[in-house]
Parts: sequence; C-alpha cells; structure tokens
Amino acid sequence: MQQWRRIVIKIGTSSLTDPDGRISPPNMWAIARGAQVLQEALGCKVVLVSSGAGAAGRERLGLSLPLTLPEKQAAAAVGQTLLMLDWARALAPLPVAQILLSASDIQDRERYVNAKNALLASLKLGTVPVVNENDSVATAEIKLGDNDTLSAWVAYLVGADALVILTDVDGLYDADPRSHKDAKRIDTVADVSAVEQSAGKAGSSRGTGGMVTKLRAARIATEAGIETLIIGGGGGGLEALARGEIRGTTFLSKGHTPARKAWIAQQETRGQIMIDEGAANALKRGRSLLPSGINGVSANFNFGDAVAVVHRDKVLAQGLSNYSGSALEKIKGKQTSEIYGLLGYKDYDEVIHRDNLVLTERPS
Repeated sequence: MQQWRRIVIKIGTSSLTDPDGRISPPNMWAIARGAQVLQEALGCKVVLVSSGAGAAGRERLGLSLPLTLPEKQAAAAVGQTLLMLDWARALAPLPVAQILLSASDIQDRERYVNAKNALLASLKLGTVPVVNENDSVATAEIKLGDNDTLSAWVAYLVGADALVILTDVDGLYDADPRSHKDAKRIDTVADVSAVEQSAGKAGSSRGTGGMVTKLRAARIATEAGIETLIIGGGGGGLEALARGEIRGTTFLSKGHTPARKAWIAQQETRGQIMIDEGAANALKRGRSLLPSGINGVSANFNFGDAVAVVHRDKVLAQGLSNYSGSALEKIKGKQTSEIYGLLGYKDYDEVIHRDNLVLTERPS
C-alpha cells in the first residue's frame, strides 16, 4: 500500500444515504475524512467516483419511485449540483473538481484521451476529482450502466495503483451474508472470473449495482494491473485502510497491461471471427491475425470495430478489425497475396494487427 500513488474510491448510493434513501451528511463527512486520512497517510492522490445524484434530486424535488426516464434525468440534474456542494464542504479545504462522464467518453478513443487529460490535470493542480456518470443526458442505450464499472474505467484513465469499492457489505462472501448467517468472507481473490458466476445479483434497493457489478469492475481493473478492494465500514473502513487494515476482500492484479490494449479489451464487440488451430497458436506467440487462419465470420461489422476472436467455443482474443465482416467473408482462409484479387484493394496484410489485439480467454 505504501507504493500506491493514485487511488480511485468508488462510493455507492447505499454508503451515502440513510435507510429512507436520503443523503446522510454524517456518512458523507465520515467518508470525506477517511479519504483525506488515506491521502495523508500514503502521500497519494485520491479520485472519488460518487453516486447519489439521483437520490439527492428526488429528495429535493419531493419525487417518489418509480420515476419515468425524463424524471430520473431531471432528478439527476438537480441532485448533481447538491451532491457537489456537499462534497465541496466535506472535503474542504481541498478544492473539488466535478467531472461527468458518459459511455461515449470511454468508447471513443479521442474523447477517452481528453477525459484522461482532464483528470490528470485536475490531480496535478491539487484537486480531488469527483466523478459521476452524466445521468442527466444518458439513456439506457448510452450508459455505462453503473458506477462500479465507471470506477474501473476511471482507474484506467488516471493510471491508478488501486481501486477501492466502498459498499455496505464488507467484501465478497462465499454466500449472501444477509440470508446465510454462516457465510464466510473471502479475504483474497487471485482470479475474479473464478468467482463471478457464483456471485449474487441482489444489491441495496437504494443503488443500481450489487456484487455482480463490483466483481465486473474488479475484473476490468485487475486485468489492467490495478489492485482492487471491496471494503465496508464507510469512512471508518477508509481510515482503517490508511492504517494498513483491510476490512474486506482484495483482488490481486494480473500485471500491467498497456493502456491502449486495456481500452481495446473492454470495448463492446460487434461480431466474431472464428480461427483455426494454427492461427490460435500464432496469436498466443504474439503474432497478428492473418486471413489464412480464419474459418468463419459472424455479423457484418465495419472496419475499425472491436471483434471477438473465437477458437474452440472460447474468446481467445479481442481486437480492432482492419476489414469489414463482408470483406472477411471473401478473404477468409486465403493468403495475403490473394486479398487484392478478391476485394480489388488491400489496405492491410493483417486482419488484426498484434498492436490492436489483446488475449482475453473467456466463454464465447
């Protein structure tokens, strides 16, 4: 922990609100103090990913659930200003920077870099960035979906050493501790994928996530070399962490992944490319994917789209395709020397260049 220089702390709605769903100032101030103690103890920079805008807005407007999408957006717009005012007071005298992100800020490479630069500049200037999804304009089709996933992406953006997910459950258990009194907490997880499928989906009624989304965030972060912790106890849990006590579960990182490849690995795929044994072995040795090793194409994706590379019913890799799905149907199984004759052009020898491909074995 003494080597941590940048830490992203994700705070869920359930950690910020009382049982009636209202923002709890004591909870917020305790978390702010915990973040400051952690920052001072480790000499690190802290970024907060904070939920709670919707809850604050609903309270201020006197709205009751369920809400329509426009009502949710309006509540988020009102609540975001209130939330930031509360964080500014709680974190004083440190200056606070509000940064709102959407899915397109992550998926579009140029906007991704711009978001990264804004966050790094804010840290350099001594602020505490407080990040949230831009719920006032986002719809289901363009949302990242939950702030657990957002926190993993923010950890990418700032090059964090650790992602701390603060929640109302102190870590991952082998069963739901709310319904199983004999459930035991798992202190350390080396492979997130090994525990993802067994995770319960139920979360607090005040939040949008659950353990499933937290494990997804842990997988995204650890695959990029970012150690991840799920801890409970609110601000007290953060202060304990500053003393070296981990009141939760630690997910071990898998080593450093270059930022561009980490970004490619998390893009939504637009189709699949099926490959043979020879191509699979070549990719494992760090080679590019050539048309000769392709024996099938699924979906009519476009040039530059992220695609899954499938071998034996498993996604062996993911990368950015140099050819559309329709073009690949014509050149699959062929030699690079035949591409021009079949398509009338040859922009690339490689279907996916090794610099735009990352190995990521998972079920197809």
